[in-house]
Amino acid sequence: MSSDISALLSAKDIEKALAECSASFNHKTFFQTSGLNKKNDAELTKIFRVLDEDASGYIEVEELTKFLKRFSAGARDLNQKETEAFLAAGDTDHDGKIGVEEFKNMVKA
Repeated sequence: MSSDISALLSAKDIEKALAECSASFNHKTFFQTSGLNKKNDAELTKIFRVLDEDASGYIEVEELTKFLKRFSAGARDLNQKETEAFLAAGDTDHDGKIGVEEFKNMVKA
């Protein structure tokens, strides 16, 4: 797990959120259980930067697939259906990727 994320979220909450996602992933459930939805804009921006592995300013499909692994190296990849649903939920301008403002809005929704 990234030190940036572990400084902002409790390891216990992350562990519980990952356990809930072991069979199927729901971003709203993950955001709630992990405590992401309680974070302020500055904290969400820091987490976004960790998720944006290539520092492109966007979370693209490949990074979404690996989303859970950013919280724990042993976590599973999202499957194609889960990744597509996650992208559809966050990509409000339909450019095929999630920007920082889209991410913050999705987490707080």
